[in-house]
Amino acid sequence: MNEMREVADLFDNILKDKKLEKYTYVLVKSEKQELNIENGEFKLMRTGFDYYTSLTVFKDNKMGSTSGNDLSKEALLRLAEDSESAAQSSPEDPCHDIAPDQGKEVFRQGIYEPDMDKFVERIQECLDTIKKEFPKVLVMTAVGSFGKSHWISRNSNGTEFEDYSGNYTFYINMSANEDGINTGISGAYVTVDNLDKPFMELSNFRKKLEDVSNSIHTKSIEGKFEGTVILTPDVVTQFMGALIGNYMSDGVIIDGTSLWLDKVGEQVASDKLTVSKKPFDKRIVNGERGTQDGFRAEDVTLIEKGVLKTHSLSLYAANKTGRKVVKNTGWALVVEPGDKSLEEIIKSVDKGLIMGGFSGGEPGTNGDFSGVAKNSFYVENGEIKYAVSETMVNGNIGDIVKNICAISKELVCDGGSVAPYIAATGVIISGK
Repeated sequence: MNEMREVADLFDNILKDKKLEKYTYVLVKSEKQELNIENGEFKLMRTGFDYYTSLTVFKDNKMGSTSGNDLSKEALLRLAEDSESAAQSSPEDPCHDIAPDQGKEVFRQGIYEPDMDKFVERIQECLDTIKKEFPKVLVMTAVGSFGKSHWISRNSNGTEFEDYSGNYTFYINMSANEDGINTGISGAYVTVDNLDKPFMELSNFRKKLEDVSNSIHTKSIEGKFEGTVILTPDVVTQFMGALIGNYMSDGVIIDGTSLWLDKVGEQVASDKLTVSKKPFDKRIVNGERGTQDGFRAEDVTLIEKGVLKTHSLSLYAANKTGRKVVKNTGWALVVEPGDKSLEEIIKSVDKGLIMGGFSGGEPGTNGDFSGVAKNSFYVENGEIKYAVSETMVNGNIGDIVKNICAISKELVCDGGSVAPYIAATGVIISGK
């Protein structure tokens, strides 16, 4: 028998007995097998099990939500009571709602039974390759894990989604050393649903190792100038997240502070830029299948050749503002590649920075940002001159996407996102 389906049937009966006529819930059972490696030695292998429940109920235009980590009958009863109580004490708002009936569908993603022996071989292979090809690099910690989950989501309109998914994740934490000089800490990460390729060939492992090896001896940039930044794929995903949050998300559209409030259908960025969220893309591992609102998830294009196609709104925000709901509440970011190699882009830069990381606060409402460039390199006259230290960058995320001068052919696919290198002008770079 399907244990999760039995629990879901039990929960339905509990909600029916309590005469809760409008609701949505999710029940999740997950398992993780984890390997920990310190200084090249396997230290720990453990298996953990977890349960998660979340229930939202609606009564008289009021909404109440609670969650827990127990699938027992007693816990489900408490969850129903607590959600009902939360709804009764919440303010009325007719914009709260759930998706109409989406039918019934079962999703299967990734791999559900792991080959842990092969996984260990791939991890050891990666660590051995690093030791051989990058002798200056020390892998301080490495974590490999296999996780799988089985979840069921139902709502009172008749929707039932069921999902079985599983994947491998591998992460390394590293620095480099030479002559007693250490770099800062860097990392590389990938999620996969098969073990067909060595980890060194995936995501940005090799490039990250090359960069940290070349970052031991740093210099400070003298003075302050306006230049070109080449955002690495890691920073591209970071900045795109900020862009979506500041200009397209629920909060800024509801309160009217978004600078792109009335820009749907208009050019807001360089025509080189196309940004989507694609949970069904084959390069995305275990993408969203059912949204938090109860819709069947869909791929959505947010910006196409610089034109804003839609805001990224939940059902509540769409009802609140009279705008279009987006049936996608996950991540699965995909930025389309350009027509130049990274090498060509570097050669085109008169003066600027390859920004491997960014540490700073969240951009302001207008998109202004300020922070420290991490794991970065100074570029002048089309050549990488040296790794930098103590370098500040200031700019505006809205201006960056307008001032894109090149996007790379190369893409980094880490299992959760797909992103190229992006070069943009007009960023203030400050050294000592």
